[in-house]
Amino acid sequence: MTVVTENPLGKPTLYISQYSPELLFPIPRSEKRDELDSRFLQFNGEDVWNAYEISWLNPKGLPQVAIAEFRVSAGSEFIVESKSFKLYLNSFNQTSFESSEKVAAILTTDLSRATGKPVSVKLCSPQEFDLFAVSEFNGELIDHQDIEIDNYDYQPELLINACRPDSLVEETLVSHLLKSNCLITSQPDWASIQIRYFGPQIDRAKLLAYLVSFRSHNEFHEQCVERIFCDLKKFCEPQKLSVYARYTRRGGLDINPWRSDFEVKMTNTRLARQ
Repeated sequence: MTVVTENPLGKPTLYISQYSPELLFPIPRSEKRDELDSRFLQFNGEDVWNAYEISWLNPKGLPQVAIAEFRVSAGSEFIVESKSFKLYLNSFNQTSFESSEKVAAILTTDLSRATGKPVSVKLCSPQEFDLFAVSEFNGELIDHQDIEIDNYDYQPELLINACRPDSLVEETLVSHLLKSNCLITSQPDWASIQIRYFGPQIDRAKLLAYLVSFRSHNEFHEQCVERIFCDLKKFCEPQKLSVYARYTRRGGLDINPWRSDFEVKMTNTRLARQ
């Protein structure tokens, strides 16, 4: 069991600039998954992390920089708490490594050990930064629904009777209005979300009101996405469902979880707010 009081999040921080893998703080996924209906936890997925502040020294002491992509399997036993991840990455800043390949290998080993599953690591040099060009989610934007909202507490019951069983559709819906809060500090986490499904047509106004109900909800990014996935499966009963949220950057890191019961890979599409 994770001891929350040992979590570095929200505490005064001593920034360590020499390589320190012990800074990584794993948190069991089971701590929040146990709150969800296990019938709906059958999914593929990853947590795609992008780190924009990766730096180290080459053997002659010259600083090197990169952008990193990390893909953590949703099947891993642990997530890594984000502040500990930032502190860990900062510990590379004044450490000398013989090559970027060596840095990638160390990152892979440390993060795979912390999460309990192999983690995919890709380092992009400055010559490859165009791989992170801004794009947008594909899908129909639902943010202009004419609805009135006066309650910003999490309300899964808003999805009751939110679909039309007599109308089967395949569509992709997008909202930029998802906001949740950090489980520990209550700091705001801002996101865009893409929902792709096949099944009874979901009422867009009710779906938008449901997504807005996360506005005062405290959970980590990964946990919010899994909660949304399970709620949609429970109340709307789609035959196929993918939920992909891209959260804005904090401290040089953005976290982008996706969960799906039919897709096996998602592109790492950087959005304008990221």
